[in-house]
Amino acid sequence: MPQNLDKPSSKPIAIWLLAGVVMIMIQVLLGGITRLTESGLSITEWKPITGTLPPLNTAEWQVEFDKYKNTDQFRYIHADFTLSDFKFIFFWEWLHRFWARVLGVVFLAGFVYFLVRKKFKQEMIIPMIILFLLGALQGLVGWIMVKSGLVPEKMFVGHIELATHFIAALVLLCYTFWFALSLLVPRDKLVINSSLKKFAITIVCILVIQLIYGAFMSGLKAATAAPTWPDINGKLIPDQINGLSPWWKNLLENKIAIQLIHRSLAYLLTILVFIWTMKAVKIKGNYIFNKTKWLPVFFILLQVVLGILTVITSPFGNNLVWFGLAHQFTAMLFLLTMMWMLFLVRSHIKLNTV
Repeated sequence: MPQNLDKPSSKPIAIWLLAGVVMIMIQVLLGGITRLTESGLSITEWKPITGTLPPLNTAEWQVEFDKYKNTDQFRYIHADFTLSDFKFIFFWEWLHRFWARVLGVVFLAGFVYFLVRKKFKQEMIIPMIILFLLGALQGLVGWIMVKSGLVPEKMFVGHIELATHFIAALVLLCYTFWFALSLLVPRDKLVINSSLKKFAITIVCILVIQLIYGAFMSGLKAATAAPTWPDINGKLIPDQINGLSPWWKNLLENKIAIQLIHRSLAYLLTILVFIWTMKAVKIKGNYIFNKTKWLPVFFILLQVVLGILTVITSPFGNNLVWFGLAHQFTAMLFLLTMMWMLFLVRSHIKLNTV
């Protein structure tokens, strides 16, 4: 990452990057809707250019519907779908892909504009290259994920591929956010506290594991396997957590075990964030730090509440979709607040935004 450039010429670039952050968050939410509405396999081909427009007449719609009928998802789950039903799931997958294209255009157009205007500093070049590579990687992982569900005896995209796609999107999100902060936040706003920094790194590491299991929860719709709280189908530690053999499969495929892990990590993160906040309160930081150090504990509490609501209401109507999306959105906000704290709190006085 470039060193902090506290100059007016860097601020338009930072605003462009922050606009990208918002767009990436919308893209992740669209991905959540696509998964929870079982829309991901409705488009069976990847056409970066010709696939930009949806079908424009009844004949074109029928062609796409016939392609979908060749999937096992249609044969075994949605065999009763009408063309109208298909249009609904097609819309979400198409919008998810279309927004990805718009996102790419916004980044490319901004890059060309600032390049022509000679706004880029030399130290921005490598981060820019990494940014575009991460974006390209995200698109590739997305198509690999879709293909994982287009094979015989698969009714949905693989939840492990889904988690990989999700984490890749969050890496792109955090990198873009960090890049923008490196251009906006002057060094006199940083706080030097080594122990608080290390504590925040620990929280983020655990959060990454939690986010992976959150993707497993979504990919397997594991909330519906135990829609109770605080117990899991009547027990704090249900017997079903060891239902698969070999044992390690329970960590990846057992819905009850995955839900137990996801809940346990949530409780652990809540405790750690409370402790981190109590430590942060004792630090006499600058105005920005003092005003924002409460954000992690606010968002983790909101996240826990939304997680509980997602689980206990999951069997009813579309609650799994809408509470699940709110849960996912808050997870991104919590992640960004932790990245903000990682940026703001440093271990030593030398500025280093790597």
